[in-house]
Parts: sequence; C-alpha cells; structure tokens
Amino acid sequence: MLYDTKNPHGGDVYAGNVRLDFSANTNPFGTPESVLAAITRALPEVHRYPDPYCRALRAAIAAAEGVPEEYILCGSGAAELIYAFADAVRPQRAAELAPTFAEYSLALARTGCAVARYTLSEKNDFAPDGGILNFLRETRPEVFFLCNPNNPTGRLADGALLKEILALCEKLGTYLFADECFLDLTDGGESLKPFLTRCPRLFILKAFTKSYGMAGVRLGYGLCADASLLHDMSETVPPWNVSTLAQAAGVAALGETDFLEKTRALVRAERAWLAEQLAALGFRVIPSDANYLLFRAAPGLDAALREQGILIRNGENYAGLCPGWYRIAVRTRAENEALIRALREV
Repeated sequence: MLYDTKNPHGGDVYAGNVRLDFSANTNPFGTPESVLAAITRALPEVHRYPDPYCRALRAAIAAAEGVPEEYILCGSGAAELIYAFADAVRPQRAAELAPTFAEYSLALARTGCAVARYTLSEKNDFAPDGGILNFLRETRPEVFFLCNPNNPTGRLADGALLKEILALCEKLGTYLFADECFLDLTDGGESLKPFLTRCPRLFILKAFTKSYGMAGVRLGYGLCADASLLHDMSETVPPWNVSTLAQAAGVAALGETDFLEKTRALVRAERAWLAEQLAALGFRVIPSDANYLLFRAAPGLDAALREQGILIRNGENYAGLCPGWYRIAVRTRAENEALIRALREV
C-alpha cells in the first residue's frame, strides 16, 4: 500500500467522479468471463493457504509459453518481480531507455544502484535504434532494462536489433531484463523466449494485467533459465505471495486465445482511428505498436479532462519527456469517441 507517497502511475479511479479511465493500459474488453467464473469457483478455497509453488499455474504457463516449468517464477503482479529482481541481483550499475516504465529505476533506487539512460529521439518518434549498442558498450551496465513494446511510447524494437542487444549483453556479461508485458497485444512483436536456454542472463517479464484485464488480481511471471537467480528472487518476497484466486484466474486466462485475437483486432482498428482524431486536433502523435498512444498537447490537458471525469496519463514524470506529453489507452469505439468529444471541448 502506498502511504504518504505519490502514485507515479495511472489507474487511480478511486479519488471519485471518474467516468472514463484512459490512464491505465488494460484490455478494453475488461476481464474474460471464464476468468471471473474461475475466481468464483475458487472462493470456497480461500480459507486455505494458496499453493506456495503455484503448481497448476506454472504448468499452464509452461504449456502456453512453450518453456520448461523450472524456468517460471510467479509473482503478485509484474511490479513485484521487478523489485525482486533488483533485490536479488543488487547491481551497482544499470541502464534503461528514456522514456520508459518508471518502476525499473524506482526498484533500483532501493538498492543504491546508479542508472544510466539512453534517450530515445523524438525526431525518430522514440523508436529504439542502433545507438543503444554503442551506449551499452560505453556504459557496460550489470543490467539493461528493455521494455518491448516500450511504455509509454508504444514502439517495438526491430527483431534484428533485439538479437544484437541480446548478443552484446551476453558478451558483456550483462543481464538483459526484457519486459514483454504488452507484447501479446501487438501485431508482429518478437519475443526473446527462443533464446532463454542459451542465454541464462536473459530474464523475460510477463503479466496478466494488460492482456486479460486482470490489474486488480495482481499476477505476473518471469521466464529465465538461471535457476539460482529465480531462487534468489523468490527469497526476496514473502511465501504465499500469489493468492489462490490469482492462481485460478491465471490458469483460466491462459485458455483465452480467442479473447486475445479479438483484442488485437480491436486495438489495431481503434488505435488507427484514435491517432487520426488526435492528429486532426493538432496534437503530435507518436506511431504506436501497442494498445496505447503517446501524444503531445498543451500542459494542463489532463487536469482539464479530469474536471470532466476523464483520466489520462500525464507523461511529465517520465525521464526524457517534458510537460505536455500524455499517454492514453486504446479503448472501445464508444469510449474513444467520448474522449475525442471531451478533447474538442477543452
């Protein structure tokens, strides 16, 4: 629980009078019915402690991802695994992109780690580029955090560049922490899963939050061939950290392949429509491969929309962005139209 600390993320719909939330990048269809049913069926078991080894869930993840069960570590949301990784590795030098997901540097700050940042070029629409390789050679970090697609830009790294980054990290002895939490909602994004066995310093982060609309359940998992790293990470979190309801929900969600296909189709169409509408309003819109869009408008836009009960993500606390940058989720057509109407008014 946050206590007397500012929430650096979106999704805070609890302060009252919020009718539309575009600040959190969750599935526009919400949670699959099968997942809700699985949670309901598991309710009679909540008097017991949850399975501390997540046996059924790990088996389901292994089948869905095509990896051995021993490569899987489950956590109470992806955020817990980011902090567990930082606590287990305790690097002195780490690197990340700018802008990128804020939780990497927040987790590293707890260990006293110095963080170097490779600033992506706005002129290049914040696309990951070959300059990352020279940056890694110069900084020689112990860990490189790479969000793919990147948050908040929505840009995917080219497959060839991904492989070059992985090969260089192996050569430098650098852990590559690859955050693929949004990858399942992209078209054509390449996962680094095929390289897990030959690259033990590769750690892949996944979550149920975005793909299956399960942000309130708190469930994520990591994939890695380094058993000692996974053991050390597990020692940094309390036992029974993944609840009985979360484990049941995860098993059910992994069977929802049609749900993901339907979501990708909606995101593909609505992202294009939203980008066109935002550009018509005179905003600078960054091309996206994900279920969210980054755009630039006047500072204070989020506050003006908040007065109408609409939340969008203010991007000014991202390293590499200045006031006036905003991120919005891609939602359903009715919700997207309501947002555009509100933007025209303000």
